Amino acid sequence: MSDSDIVQDFLVESYENLDRLDRELVGLEKNPHDRDALASVFRTIHTIKGTCGFLGFNKLEKVAHVGENLLTRLRDGQLTLNPQLTTALLGMVDAVRQMLGSIEVSGGEGERDDTKLIATLTRLQSPPEAPVESTAKSAVAPTPETTSEETVSPLSIGEILTQRAGVTPTEILLAVNQQKAGDPRRMGEILVEQGAARSADVVDALRIQQSSRTQVTASDSTVRVDVGLLDKVMNLVGELVLARNQVLQFVGRTKDTGLLAAAQRLNLITTELQEGVMKTRMQPIGNIWNQFPRTVRDVALSCGKEVEIEMQGKDTELDKTIIEAIKDPLTHLVRNSVDHGIELPRDRVQAGKNRVGRLILRAFHEGGKVNIEITDDGAGLNVERIRKKAVERAVITPEQATRMIEREVFNLIFLPGFSTAEKVTNVSGRGVGMDVVKTNVEKIGGTVDIQSTLGQGTTIRVKIPLTLAIIPALVVTCGGDRYAIPQVSLLELVRIEAAKVAKSIELVHGAPVYRLRGRLLPLVYLDRELKFAADASLAMANDGAVNIVVLQADERQFGLVVDQINDTEEIVVKPLRKQLKSVKTFAGSSIMGDGKVALILDVLGLAQRASVVTETRERVLSEKTTEAAADAAEKQTFLLFAGAGDSRMAIPLSTLARLEEFPVTQVEMSGSQWVTQYRGQILPLIRLNVVMEERRHKLRALQAPPAPDSGPIQVLVLNHEGRSFGLVVEQILDIVEDRADVKSAATRQSVLCSVVIGDRVTELLDIPGILRSADVSTAPPALAMKSAQVGN
Repeated sequence: MSDSDIVQDFLVESYENLDRLDRELVGLEKNPHDRDALASVFRTIHTIKGTCGFLGFNKLEKVAHVGENLLTRLRDGQLTLNPQLTTALLGMVDAVRQMLGSIEVSGGEGERDDTKLIATLTRLQSPPEAPVESTAKSAVAPTPETTSEETVSPLSIGEILTQRAGVTPTEILLAVNQQKAGDPRRMGEILVEQGAARSADVVDALRIQQSSRTQVTASDSTVRVDVGLLDKVMNLVGELVLARNQVLQFVGRTKDTGLLAAAQRLNLITTELQEGVMKTRMQPIGNIWNQFPRTVRDVALSCGKEVEIEMQGKDTELDKTIIEAIKDPLTHLVRNSVDHGIELPRDRVQAGKNRVGRLILRAFHEGGKVNIEITDDGAGLNVERIRKKAVERAVITPEQATRMIEREVFNLIFLPGFSTAEKVTNVSGRGVGMDVVKTNVEKIGGTVDIQSTLGQGTTIRVKIPLTLAIIPALVVTCGGDRYAIPQVSLLELVRIEAAKVAKSIELVHGAPVYRLRGRLLPLVYLDRELKFAADASLAMANDGAVNIVVLQADERQFGLVVDQINDTEEIVVKPLRKQLKSVKTFAGSSIMGDGKVALILDVLGLAQRASVVTETRERVLSEKTTEAAADAAEKQTFLLFAGAGDSRMAIPLSTLARLEEFPVTQVEMSGSQWVTQYRGQILPLIRLNVVMEERRHKLRALQAPPAPDSGPIQVLVLNHEGRSFGLVVEQILDIVEDRADVKSAATRQSVLCSVVIGDRVTELLDIPGILRSADVSTAPPALAMKSAQVGN
């Protein structure tokens, strides 16, 4: 290993130590008597000082040395940590971090003058009651390594090299003398040049000494991996996913059972590999939150405020690229909350609040995204003041201001150059920042929302995706081309048959809307937004029916009308070429199973381009929705399917996870249970016609394997109490909305009751009863064991 490798290791470890120092010093300020934290701070500075001295970074060594002397006084009880001492020590940490940055870029510490900082740290070593002359004594006090047995290294670098590498004391002495004589080279370079030691020997000796100083042994279970290597592996996994998709598409058109089994195995292995690689890139959000106690402390101190920070969900994980993208936006939001949100102590006391403000950071997973909330208990946003400022700065007209709802007023603060600050400070007030926050969050597919109550506080919610590399998406067709819609934005799918289109789709101020369970849903026609000409062949293929993909963008719902809805699959996100980056409609591209490119739709950009969330439209839709909700309050949505004979059966649509169609060759037997491999798990299959039979015929039917020459089976994938299973039915009929208020008692087991849906008597299934009747309650453990055996 070369000397540059030694320096690189030193930089990586020092950066990690400095991040920990920020947190520990801020914590020590609140609890000065925490001896363990103080000892940890001391050891960290001592290690940095010793290592930079060995590597010849003299300026860095001087700053760390005087900081170490001050920490010695604190550790020995001669001083007690206070805000003044904490500020000085944090200044030392900042100076060390700046020099490390210079070393990383140029290899040297740069032209610096730390005289003022060193003088401050030296002056603060004297207790307040001590005479002035004691300062001189403290300045030349023995260093900790000569007075404290706790921090004495068991072996010096020379002793380690002598014992392990055969370097003689004379050679060590010559190297030290050359360094003291003003030679700019480091000791490691001198020893290697003399032939006294190899680079690897020097690295080993340095690591041994660092380990003895910090009394921390590196865990054998972890290794450092270069981020570039992880990115390369991730790209290769992405290509493997594309290849997997192509294989599955090809196999789906063949009847070779051996090839089908191999393809299913490839699918399982690829999925597990993808999940494993994704986990290596996942990092807890606490990695960036750990800097916020220092940020809050510094901003509060500069503003004359007292603020406590509380962090919840620090272990919530995101992809490394997402972590890096949101670091700056979150930092700005935290600083803004302390500076703008939380009041001065005297103002808080007058308002009946605790003089110490609270800032709460919360992170959690929800709906395939990470939610981050930044909440303060400050003064809140003044709606009228924001309106006034917006009108004064000609951001909006007075007429617009009177019509804007509260949420729209709050969102004005995200406009470029908009600020309500009375004066410009070194923290905020220039109107630069909140617009950048929104832009950067939206770049990675996230959203920002503000809720505030005057006098009580403000909450800023940021929603971001878990990863940007491989995502599940719904594939649709429009104008003969395929497009992918990220599944995190997908709510549901609706198909309107040709006979119902005229009644179901209405016009409100010339804009098409659809009545979805009493709510008017604005519609966006994808072919119109993409400027496609109408394709008569596709219209004929759909028989005049309309396919609607219900999406959510920026907390608003709208329906996207497409020609065809294909299926969901995992896609690899590829960046757009520069010619398309300015088009808001697209967020990226992907290669499909047949090797063709599909563009990924930007749901938020599409909604903005189609103007589905304008103020007038929203207000009219809200009024119409209120009227329609009264008519649909008691309606439910049911999935209808054929029962035995000419009977009709139904289940609430809310209990349905997916509709699937499996080839018979994919069905296997596990004991007496039909099962199939489905999305990386083994899915038990329950045949409705069997569980509805008489008891004496049921056992024989349960044990019968599927006929090999029969057609594909239609399966309702259901979830019940955290358990997934498939219900095999004869034929799926329709999805309808009805009150189902005419009921009669059930006439057989596994049926809750009979109801009238669509003017026909329909049996409503009892899902728990079907599970009991099919004896699947004991199936999951056996299935899990079989799944583990298959995986091995």
